[in-house]
Amino acid sequence: MARVNGPVWKKARRLGFSILETGEELKKRQSVPGQHGGKRPAKLSNYGLQLREKQRIRFMYGVTERQFYNTYLKSVKMAGVTGHNFLSLLEARLDNVVYRMGFGRTRNAARQLVNHGHILVNGKKVDIASFSVKPGMVIEVKETSKGLDLLRDSLEATLNTVDFVTVDKEAKKGTFVRYPERNELNAELNEALVVEFYNR
Repeated sequence: MARVNGPVWKKARRLGFSILETGEELKKRQSVPGQHGGKRPAKLSNYGLQLREKQRIRFMYGVTERQFYNTYLKSVKMAGVTGHNFLSLLEARLDNVVYRMGFGRTRNAARQLVNHGHILVNGKKVDIASFSVKPGMVIEVKETSKGLDLLRDSLEATLNTVDFVTVDKEAKKGTFVRYPERNELNAELNEALVVEFYNR
């Protein structure tokens, strides 16, 4: 099981970006980690900007370097805009879809649900977080896992879900309706910089 380790809050402050997409990591301190807060570089080179954006997106989705690069390679082979394809494939990962449906309060929590065998896809257990969900696939929590405190707390805290998934909170089941439009995703992301990074 591949994991992306390290303190999320420190990473968020170093990158100047909310990895959890909630802004919580930056509320109290926005300075660079370190005893005295450190100093941000005045200006990054093009390479530095590309690398930082790659790290931002990779940490946000919680994927390893190899998974990230392999996803990029798949996006290049698809019709359409490579950057948008790239984000769409990351959004279609099973752990992310579980998160988008509100079954996990964070992507990491959603990944744990998948890895521990609590999630079914079209009625069959899938415990691979990187599993690529296709439009129309039904995602549900296994019957014996529906009473989990983690799941209940997450659903209670989730007010709205994105338009590209539908969710029945009572049944703890949802459908991945379609791949997301670009305007439905984090506007702070600049996926074009990642494409430039890999095209160097």
